[in-house]
Amino acid sequence: MARTLENLGSQIRSATDSDAESAQRAGTATAPVGTPENPSFKILTVANVITACRLALTIAFLVLFVQGTNRVLALCFYAIAAVTDFLDGQVARRTQTVSWLGKVMDPIIDRVLLFTGVLAIVLTGELPAWVAVLVIGRDCYLGIGALVLQKYRRRPVDVVYIGKVTTALLMFGFCDLLLGAPVVPGLGLANVSWLPGLNAQPAALGIFFVYAGLVCSITTAVIYTREGIRIRREALSEQEGEKGK
Repeated sequence: MARTLENLGSQIRSATDSDAESAQRAGTATAPVGTPENPSFKILTVANVITACRLALTIAFLVLFVQGTNRVLALCFYAIAAVTDFLDGQVARRTQTVSWLGKVMDPIIDRVLLFTGVLAIVLTGELPAWVAVLVIGRDCYLGIGALVLQKYRRRPVDVVYIGKVTTALLMFGFCDLLLGAPVVPGLGLANVSWLPGLNAQPAALGIFFVYAGLVCSITTAVIYTREGIRIRREALSEQEGEKGK
């Protein structure tokens, strides 16, 4: 049982950062412990506590928002969780307490926060369901693609800048939709109810940030897909070259 858990932990760490995991396993890690290149195995760190608090705030937000008991408080919880998105990583790096738990949990909590915001607005009918399908579907697509690429390269695909822009736009847009203000006139470009803001009906300004985030999201998916295809081709080419020797 212990061996199974150890192997599972090694696989998770390898999927998160194969270079650091391989260096630690081989005993060749030269960076100080607690740096991104040589994460520690500590669990109780300030950064991890912040990450856990973000998860708790996200759950509390969803409960309060859906129940409609205190929308202002729910929005405050979500805003705090969203604003502190960068805080745990900054604390971990500046205090040299980067841990494997943090490296694994931080991106997961980011997606949970994003999905929760989408789900809450859809459940209250303030966001078209197709937006939620696109946002969640894109992340599922990239997640499956990352698992497939593990067969060809252990190191994850490098994060592209536009991916960070996507998250920022969507987070801001969802926060503004949750607030519901300011409300601006519709552009009147479409005559369908499932395109708020683009039709003639007034809508919260945040919907336009969501649309911008969706465009960036699709662009990011295309970039990662092209990179994945390139990695696969290179790996197969190397395998063919080794067979020909």
